[in-house]
Amino acid sequence: MKSKGLLVVLSGPSGVGKGTVRQALFATDHDKHQFLYSVSATTRQPRPGEVDGEDYFFLKRSEFEQMIEEEKLLEYAEYVGNYYGTPLEYVQEMTEQGKDVFLEIEVQGALQVKRRMPDGVFIFLAPPNLRELESRIVNRGTDSEEVIAKRMQQAREELQLMTQYDYVVENDSVDKAVKRIQTILDAEHLKTDRFIDNIVESYLQEGEE
Repeated sequence: MKSKGLLVVLSGPSGVGKGTVRQALFATDHDKHQFLYSVSATTRQPRPGEVDGEDYFFLKRSEFEQMIEEEKLLEYAEYVGNYYGTPLEYVQEMTEQGKDVFLEIEVQGALQVKRRMPDGVFIFLAPPNLRELESRIVNRGTDSEEVIAKRMQQAREELQLMTQYDYVVENDSVDKAVKRIQTILDAEHLKTDRFIDNIVESYLQEGEE
């Protein structure tokens, strides 16, 4: 029985480790799930080591706003002065083909996706505590004190929205977080409504033979 592909949305506060956990999940879970990573578009500047088209599509603000006008984004949000968004067509095509599409996005964007595609799997990645979150943001050394303060204020607001998600996974360690997400996805793939239409159709065809 082949089910429709999952739309898996992983989000949480800036600095919580979404990218690290997503990369570890992809590296360890290839035997069970063939994930496709939907690369987001953004207007922020690349960080050291980031590659255009792999980590993000780095766009000019005018280019991003044109995509908004043409409704080519599944979601978008403006966060700390920059736009972030997810291309729509790619996600729809891949899930219809039975492939799992993984989005790693900010909280505002995740809630937009939930309104448009409520059958997705929405996972909130949470830090052990706010002190640890601030330490992670400071240690990556990419933001000014002013931006760090903005990110922490935003994080406090976003943590209050975790009740909007299907699951909450604490990122106390990457390995533990990955195992928790694997358990969630194994269960989601077995949900009846993921492939009930295919089951009923196959049984009906057998009865006609």
